[in-house]
Amino acid sequence: QVQLVESGGGLVQAGGSLRLSCAASGRSFEIYAMGWFRQGPGKEREVVCAISQRGGIKSCVDYVKDRFTISRDNARNTLYLQMNSLKAEDTAVYYCAADTNPLRVGQAASDYEYWGQGTQVTVSS
Repeated sequence: QVQLVESGGGLVQAGGSLRLSCAASGRSFEIYAMGWFRQGPGKEREVVCAISQRGGIKSCVDYVKDRFTISRDNARNTLYLQMNSLKAEDTAVYYCAADTNPLRVGQAASDYEYWGQGTQVTVSS
């Protein structure tokens, strides 16, 4: 089992940047593929980016891939999401999640077993 705690959210103006962190504790972090998800007001939770266990495979959805970067530091048990050129539509609660299946970089919430509590990102226009 792994515990996940997100941080780094906040209020930022459109065009600004934020870096989210997800600190993991418990079972060895490097065995998990990881993902960032978000849930905007009145919307379903959606994948933003995902990364394989050692970081060799990364994917982000089309509408953020030129602005967001996912990375991980297994030595520090931490997952990151660098978000640049933020837009009002990026406003959401952002969650990190862990997947025990080593054979995929999951794109669906149902692929992930463990979740953090979320961090709010608000982008003002």
